[in-house]
Amino acid sequence: MKTLLRGGRLIDPASGRDAVTDVLVEDGSVAAVGEGARGATVIDCDGLVVAPGLVDLHTHLREPGREDKETVETGSRAAALGGFTAIAAMANTDPVADSLSVVQEVRHLGERAGLCEVHPVAAITRGLAGESLTEIGELAASGVRLFSDDGKCVQRTRLLRMALEYAKAFDAVIAEHCEEDSLAEGGQMHEGYHSSVLGLPGVPSAAEEVVVARDLMMARLTGGRLHLCHLSGAGSVELVRRAKAEGMAVTAEVTPHHLTLTDEDLAGYDTNLKVNPPVRSAEDRDALRAGLADGTIDAVATDHAPHAVEDKEQEFDHAPPGTIGLETALAVILTELVRPGGLPLARAVEAMSTAPARILGAADHGGPVEPGRPANLVAFDPEAEWVVEPPFASRSRNSAFMGRTLRGRVVHTMYRGDLVVHEGKAQR
Repeated sequence: MKTLLRGGRLIDPASGRDAVTDVLVEDGSVAAVGEGARGATVIDCDGLVVAPGLVDLHTHLREPGREDKETVETGSRAAALGGFTAIAAMANTDPVADSLSVVQEVRHLGERAGLCEVHPVAAITRGLAGESLTEIGELAASGVRLFSDDGKCVQRTRLLRMALEYAKAFDAVIAEHCEEDSLAEGGQMHEGYHSSVLGLPGVPSAAEEVVVARDLMMARLTGGRLHLCHLSGAGSVELVRRAKAEGMAVTAEVTPHHLTLTDEDLAGYDTNLKVNPPVRSAEDRDALRAGLADGTIDAVATDHAPHAVEDKEQEFDHAPPGTIGLETALAVILTELVRPGGLPLARAVEAMSTAPARILGAADHGGPVEPGRPANLVAFDPEAEWVVEPPFASRSRNSAFMGRTLRGRVVHTMYRGDLVVHEGKAQR
């Protein structure tokens, strides 16, 4: 079967292409770029941006264990509707993805859903307990690229050193949730003026920065691959900037909510805005934006964290942290960063597709869009206006952007040559 994506603006950071052109897809792969074909099913992409499918480095799918919040299938459908063709499923499931059996189960569930490629992330430590390492070699041999205790930080420095050393031997990446437990204990939001006004215990930026500094030291010592999850503070950005200037093999991600929201937004005690790490000051937000624009921060990641309604509908200090994000991430970046002119559209695509694909080792994703490559593509309308509101494809509805009007929406998502989203609707 031939499908022609006709007349879209192809933005392909991997090849440097940015031009209105046609993309012909046949038998799951890109067959041609820049020329039409007879006998193909034509999809009119006039006014749309066509790009390599988005890749998310940080997704919580909750299965196994909390299928009431999300499943691999529902999370994959949310991802496809958001333009993602590959996602990294975090390890804090129940049971934890610290063994080959759980990793294989998650991978199998992703293949069965067939909506995007699901890359299981394995835990760094057994049971996320921070006491002993998982079988990094065995898990890496099974195809695991990222190891993370996300939701928890590896507090023991010697253990982190060992993890970086072992992972290096298998060309794997240690992805760290940077938070010093004793400084963050009991905190509900960013520590500052607004936490004092709201009467909520705060988490200082130093809780993140001290661990970022430590982790960078260990990466320098070991030569291991370090990835820093969901950076939130200006100090952290500067530490990464200095490390990259030294030539260190470190990468970092930032979420749409940390790029757009601040601690002042919590004035209404909306638990959907309670996230970990917390959204911080306007100065921190602006530093994150600058770091993303200049490449200090490599990628945008959703940290999609679904919660049941009853979990979020509690008093602020009892509600769990987290927001869903797969279905809104692209639109938030287009609305809040690209449209105002702070982030070029090509850089946004790079940060949401090409760069995370490289970090994840997702070779079939992120471009280049050229003949012979797998047809994992997204087409979106940068001008489409919509309001964030239920129903969502996700089983949960705890969106930090609920009620907001956004500009930019996914029209088509193509995974392995199949239209899993067509005209904005999931096809499965």
